[in-house]
Amino acid sequence: MISMEDLVKNFPEQLAEAILIGKAAKLQTPLTKLQSVLITGLGGSGIGGTIVSEVVASKCPVPIVVNKDYFLPAFVNEKTLVIVCSYSGNTEETLQALGEALTRKAKIVCITSGGKVEEIAKANSCDVILIPGGNPPRASIGYSLTQLFFVLNFFGFIDEGFKHQLDLTIGLLKDEQHSIKEEAMEVADLLFGTIPVIYAVDGYNGVATRFRQQINENSKMLCWHHVLPEMNHNELVGWAGGSDQLAVVLLRNETDYMRSQKRIEISKDIFSKQASSITEIWSKGNSQLERSIYLIHLTDWVSCFLADKKGIDATEVNVINRLKGELAKI
Repeated sequence: MISMEDLVKNFPEQLAEAILIGKAAKLQTPLTKLQSVLITGLGGSGIGGTIVSEVVASKCPVPIVVNKDYFLPAFVNEKTLVIVCSYSGNTEETLQALGEALTRKAKIVCITSGGKVEEIAKANSCDVILIPGGNPPRASIGYSLTQLFFVLNFFGFIDEGFKHQLDLTIGLLKDEQHSIKEEAMEVADLLFGTIPVIYAVDGYNGVATRFRQQINENSKMLCWHHVLPEMNHNELVGWAGGSDQLAVVLLRNETDYMRSQKRIEISKDIFSKQASSITEIWSKGNSQLERSIYLIHLTDWVSCFLADKKGIDATEVNVINRLKGELAKI
């Protein structure tokens, strides 16, 4: 299997390939006007839904709900676009949600590399976008995330501006590759041997979640994340009981709302009394899409460098495989 570092290195090329897949996708026009969107998927397959829903929130005229469970919310019906995301095509929670979406007669589009999801979708004449398989789901976010934009565009929920933004993002990542890796290595040095605490402003919750998940899976470390301003109303008080085991990482954007920026500066002073370090990672790019993917790529590198420093294999997920094995016996 290709190493996680090589997979992260090839991320810009993955995005370029994903664009070609999206452009070639054949989708069916719905028989009824769609009034809501639900994206269902978990882990590396599902995080793209959270990120994309935030990127398009200011433009999409209908609500987008991200589902990470066996069951669907009550509103899902024949006027709902349900986008099913399972990289392997065999995620048990997602398969159950797909079955429920079929029962509710929702308009279904599946994004997968194959498996049972593809089989069920084809047997029920649902749309399927096939993406390349064989890699860890978390290392294929470029494929799945990109398809979500194409699907939302096809059904008229967003315009085609995302295509140009994706092209710009690929160029940005290639131009900044050396500095991205340098900064990621510096961040990894500060986080090594700590419990990372990740903060971002609302709108980048998906990006912060992705960073946490990558540290969990690639670096085999516990950490947590939260968003501002919400954390200022609860978690901030918890820093009275902080410790030097904690290392704060702030994911920042020059476009963050002025009052949120001020909240961050005040919060930093509170963190500094307890945390072992406070690191700021500033995004680059001229759109939320570009900034989000830039931060994803940089923090993916952080998780890889942490794995290197620990002398572990970033690709293995034996604990998850054990869980799936035990569940398969039920």
